Amino acid sequence: MGSEPSRPAAPTATSGAPATPTEASRLAQAPLALLTAIALLGFAANSLLCRVALLRPPRIDALSFSLLRLLAGALTLLLFSGWPRARHHASPRGVFALVVYIFAFSLSYLRIGAALGALLLFGAVQVTMLSAALARGERLRPHTWLGLLSAIAGVVWLVSPGVGAPDLLGSALMLLAGIGWGGYSLLGRRSTDALGTTAGNFVYATAVALIVGGGLFVLSTQHPALAARLGLSAGQLVSTPSGLLLALASGALASGLGYAIWYSAVLRLGASRAAIVQLLVPVLAASLAVPLLAESVSSRLIGAGALVLCGVGLALRR
Repeated sequence: MGSEPSRPAAPTATSGAPATPTEASRLAQAPLALLTAIALLGFAANSLLCRVALLRPPRIDALSFSLLRLLAGALTLLLFSGWPRARHHASPRGVFALVVYIFAFSLSYLRIGAALGALLLFGAVQVTMLSAALARGERLRPHTWLGLLSAIAGVVWLVSPGVGAPDLLGSALMLLAGIGWGGYSLLGRRSTDALGTTAGNFVYATAVALIVGGGLFVLSTQHPALAARLGLSAGQLVSTPSGLLLALASGALASGLGYAIWYSAVLRLGASRAAIVQLLVPVLAASLAVPLLAESVSSRLIGAGALVLCGVGLALRR
């Protein structure tokens, strides 16, 4: 790629969170391309799971989906890391960014479509992460900028048919979700234990989310008009068996384990490369929707996908 971020030292176990060398270095020793590919597939799967669960008619309400997503991720990660390791490596800023992303992402999809949501989310992620990279001294070469712009153009082309008149509140929530996710990704560069950090973040984020979710639920019962503006049903929770399964799958697999793998990848990718590769997620989500949601393969998907792939490849070329 056009910039060469400094590479942090290999993660080591700390005295406060015992871990065997194998546990501490397993993710760090995996091929970077494999880690990145798995994480991006997890992000794409998350997009589809949230879309199926929350879009009309909803199989589960946004508050329940967000809480179950965090809880399932926390329990799954604790099975692998253990509580002492998770508690030691948790990051307060990571917890805050994760809660902001989870709630803003779910609530925004109650007001805007999947296409506009993807465009706003990854636009905000790019701005957040690339701004941080440039502020830290990373410099992108001309071919990197050209590849980045090509990939962004491909994403815009891919989602443009579904982008209608934007809902201001829904758009603002999705932009906030993108900033939250960009910030959460950036914090991964400081993690010396990807699994322990992600586990701790999910555990504490679940506790915070219970308070936030409870407050929003009470707000919806006391102020129905405001609840309606947020897309919430006043005092009503929706849950179906399929909705519960979608939330659990999103939390345990696509979010919990996927985010741990992503933190390990970000540690080695650097901010700018981590931002650019995420432009592949809308293409992956659209491609997965073909076999999973029986959507058709269009010339737009093929052309836009090729443009994104070529742009990302050009941007990452050394």
